[in-house]
Amino acid sequence: MSTIHFIGGEKGGVGKSVVARLLAQYMIDSNVPFIGFDTDRSHGALMRFYTDYASPTVIDNFESLDTIIETAVANPEQRIIVDLAAQTHFPLATWIDTSGVLELAEELGITLYYWNVMDSGKDCVDILGKLLDHYGSRFNYVLVQNHLRDDNFSTLEFSGVKDRALDMNARVVTLKRLYTPVMTKIDANSLSFWAARNRDQEYTNVLGLLDRQRVKMWLNNFYNQIDLLGI
Repeated sequence: MSTIHFIGGEKGGVGKSVVARLLAQYMIDSNVPFIGFDTDRSHGALMRFYTDYASPTVIDNFESLDTIIETAVANPEQRIIVDLAAQTHFPLATWIDTSGVLELAEELGITLYYWNVMDSGKDCVDILGKLLDHYGSRFNYVLVQNHLRDDNFSTLEFSGVKDRALDMNARVVTLKRLYTPVMTKIDANSLSFWAARNRDQEYTNVLGLLDRQRVKMWLNNFYNQIDLLGI
């Protein structure tokens, strides 16, 4: 059956949508079919950068969220990517808990991943702890340590929360920081990561040769880590 990847972390600005875009681009580059769902009503990244693969989802509407599971059942050969906006844990958890989503997924053989995207702050550690308290080992966790602002994750390392996650077979990946002016150009021109990496006539003057090289190295680093996850 299908695999559903929830890209979350609750806190705004930690890079959830960047990770969703990276995972989408990885699927495309690896010829892995996927369907995206975007819960951000104001500026959904999957809807903006990968329009042909994504559709909007209303996070506080059960019928809209039900479509995620129904799509997974109807398309077992497809991976499902769900980009969760900030502050969506409560409506998502309400849907999961009161609809028996985890139990149904196990019954149907659907694998559920939760990608918890984090910066180095204590608030992200606390959010992860609450996530583990709520769901325990019923999710397959991927902890994404985003170096967007800082690469020192000592607060997480010494909190005991990471050890709890590892005891639940969580995997850890690192999202290195992409040179800020490059990411600014990518977002300002609404480029997919494919268009940013490759020389496209439509965007010839947007990214220079070394800019594209930086994107290639950045993508390859993250892709190599995804390969090890075997998703």
